[in-house]
Amino acid sequence: MKKFNAFVKKEFLHIMRDKRTLLIVLGMPIIQVLMFGFAINMDVNNIKTVFYTPNESTSTQQIEELFVHNRYFNVKGHINSIYEVEELMKKGKIEMAIVFSPQFDKNLNKKVKSQVQIIVNTCDPNRGTIASNYATAILQKYQSEITVDNFVPYHINVESNFVYNPQMKSVYTFVPGIIGLVITIICAIMTSASIVREKELGSMDVLLSSPINSAVLISAKVAPYIVISIVNVITILLLSVFVLQVPIRGSLLLLLLGSLLFITMVLTLGILVSSVAKKQSDAVIISGIGLMLPTLVLSGMIFPIDNMPVVLQWFSATVPARWFIAFIKKVMIEGLGFRYVIGELSVMLLMAVAFITASIISIKDHLK
Repeated sequence: MKKFNAFVKKEFLHIMRDKRTLLIVLGMPIIQVLMFGFAINMDVNNIKTVFYTPNESTSTQQIEELFVHNRYFNVKGHINSIYEVEELMKKGKIEMAIVFSPQFDKNLNKKVKSQVQIIVNTCDPNRGTIASNYATAILQKYQSEITVDNFVPYHINVESNFVYNPQMKSVYTFVPGIIGLVITIICAIMTSASIVREKELGSMDVLLSSPINSAVLISAKVAPYIVISIVNVITILLLSVFVLQVPIRGSLLLLLLGSLLFITMVLTLGILVSSVAKKQSDAVIISGIGLMLPTLVLSGMIFPIDNMPVVLQWFSATVPARWFIAFIKKVMIEGLGFRYVIGELSVMLLMAVAFITASIISIKDHLK
C-alpha cells in the first residue's frame, strides 16, 4: 500500500507541476460545455412507432397503412393498453405512440371531431418535434383525401403530447453528449501521455527495476486522474443544472457511479494507447483525434444511430461514449432507475475489464 501511495503522490505532483496541462484539464471542460451546449443543432428517420386502437375500423387501418409505407416511420405494431406506452418508452423500444379515441371512426362518419393523440418522446427535442410534424402531416393528408373523395368535411383533431422534455429545449440533448465527449477526450489524453512520458524522460528504467507489478502500476497511474475527472464531472453537472438549466431527474448516486465506471474505462483506454505509442505527441493525437471523431459521429450525440447504415451501427457499438451518453440521458433527462440502464452499465463494465486486461498485458510486455 505504501508503494501504491508513493506512486499516486508522484503522479499528483507530475500533474500539479504542469500548469498548462492542468489548465487544459480543468478549463477545457467548462469552455466546451458552454460553447457546445448553446451552439449545436440537429436532425431525423426510423421513428419507432406503435398504435393503440380501441376500436379497429377501415379508417384506422388506412391511417396505419400510411404510417407503414412512410419511410420515416418504423411501425412496431399495436399495444393493448395506453399504459404500455410509458414502459415501452422507458425501455427505449418506441419513440412515438398514435392513440385513437374509442369513437374515432364513429365521430368521423358523423362529421364531428375525431380525436387522435400523438405521444412523442422529446428527450431529443429536435427529433421529437420533427417526428410529431411528420405524423400530423400524414393525418392531415388522410383527412384531405377522404374529404375530396366524399365531398364532405371530415375533422380529425390531433393532440400532441411531448414527454420527458415538454419545453423542447435542445440543450437537454447536447449536455449529456458533451459530458460524454469531454470526459472521453480529457481522460484519454491525460493518461495516454503518462507511460510515454516515462519513456521520454528515461524514468522507465526506474519502473523496470521497481518491485511493483503491472496491476499496481496501472492503478497508481489511473487513481489521480480518477479524482480529477470526478471533479470535472461534478463541475459539468453544476454548470448543467445552474447555468444551462438542465435538471437531474434520476438518482444522483447512480449518475456518479455510472460516470465513475465510464471514467475508469476511458482512463485505462488511455493507458493502453500510452503503452503502444512511442512519443507523447503520438499518444495525444491517437487519443484526442482518434477518439473525438468516433465520439462526435457514432455515439448518437449528434446523429441518431438508428439512421445509420447497419455496418456503422455495429461499429458504433465499439465506441465507449455511445453507452455512457445513452446511460446519462436515461438517468439525467428521463429520470430512469437502475433496471433501465443495466444494459449500458454492463457494456461499460465489460469494456473497462477488457481495456484494463489489455493494458496490464501491454505494460508487462514493456517491463520485460
